[in-house]
Formats: sequence, structure tokens, C-alpha cells
Amino acid sequence: MASPLRYSRHYTVDEARALLPQLAGWLDEINQLSEQQEACRAWQEAMFEQGHDLGGDQVEGEIKNLNRLLQILNEFKSREILIKDLSRGLVDFPSMMGGREVFLCWEKGQQDIIYWHDLDAGYAGRHSI
Repeated sequence: MASPLRYSRHYTVDEARALLPQLAGWLDEINQLSEQQEACRAWQEAMFEQGHDLGGDQVEGEIKNLNRLLQILNEFKSREILIKDLSRGLVDFPSMMGGREVFLCWEKGQQDIIYWHDLDAGYAGRHSI
């Protein structure tokens, strides 16, 4: 008996390829927002050390950044696309190959999806498509 599927959404290589420009943009935006969050945290720490209360535009901006980060991450989640390494922009797309569930593997900067791996194999277990 076949094991139950882990994912409800499975991408063909062409479907996954069509999403690459959007994913690259989202990954860039996540990195920019993360950098802004780090700068905001550093500012907050400095303000706390000086005994200041926090509020106003700086905190409002941080909340807006966090909200946008959540929106983007929910875009990945709703599509069942897994972010495996945010700093590298490494993502996995659930797919079916040879009647079994696998991941199509893509890293930001690659022009195409050229690898796949078993669900539990990870990056080291990649195979060429």
C-alpha cells in the first residue's frame, strides 16, 4: 500500500519554473525587510540603554515591516513552497516523480530548476532533473 502524501499541492517543473521570478522578488524583499528589522532592533536597544520610551514612527514602521514579512511568508505557505535556507534563497517545491512525492530544488540565482531530491534526503541528496 502506498504511503499517504505529505503535501496537497504538487508542482510540475513548468509550474515551478513559472513562479521563479515572483519567488526571487519575495526572497529579495524578505532580506531587505530583515535588514530593516535588524536596524530597528539596534535603534531600540540604544534607546532603551539611554532610558527612552519607544513609540511613534519607528515602532509603527517595525510593525508594518513585520506584517509584510508575515504576508510574504504566508504566500510561500499557502502555495506549500518550503523555504529551506533563507540566506541562500533555497526553496523546495513538492512534486511527483515516478509515482512518488519528491521536492524540486531551486536556489536563488539559478536560472532554472535543475535538481530534485527525495523528501527526506535534503540538499546533499539532489539529483539532476
